[in-house]
Amino acid sequence: MTFFRSKKYGSLADLVRACQAGDARAQTAFYERYKSRLLGLCLRYAKTKAEAEDIFQDGFIKVFKSINDLRNVEVIDAWVKSVVIRTAINYYHRTTKEQQLHSNLEDFQREIDSGDYGKIITQIDMNVLLNVINTLPDGYRMIINLHLIDGYTHSEIGEMLSIADSTSRSQFLRGRNLLMRKLQEKGITQYEIF
Repeated sequence: MTFFRSKKYGSLADLVRACQAGDARAQTAFYERYKSRLLGLCLRYAKTKAEAEDIFQDGFIKVFKSINDLRNVEVIDAWVKSVVIRTAINYYHRTTKEQQLHSNLEDFQREIDSGDYGKIITQIDMNVLLNVINTLPDGYRMIINLHLIDGYTHSEIGEMLSIADSTSRSQFLRGRNLLMRKLQEKGITQYEIF
């Protein structure tokens, strides 16, 4: 693989095997390989940068504790991402789930046409979208990230968050409507081309 420039770790498989053997240098290289991408993922699930860093650190502690259980090196990227996402969800359960999951339903007096949603989401700059998603209430932000950004189904989300599929769907619809309203408040509408 061209990603690795180190002579000691010629491939991702070599790096993973060295991590499994407890090689501290390999663990540092492995950590650095994922740091920026997965810290960005954690920022989507956290309220603050400090929370995101905590989630990332906790996730990597779990990765290194379980890396010896990994048999198929080809799935390492998906496996690490999954561990970090589940760590973010567990963090959410521990720290914020008891906060109110729903905004006042009166905030959603005006429903947004679902056709607008698809057009805007596919055309918008990802950084703008993520910044607006981060302003959503915790419950909506969690489900929007899991479904819209990470591609989990409502049944998978229900299982991860210990909620019914229908709750995931309704939270997604409400969160999506709030997201669309916030995008419109920023002047982003279906008629703009990005």
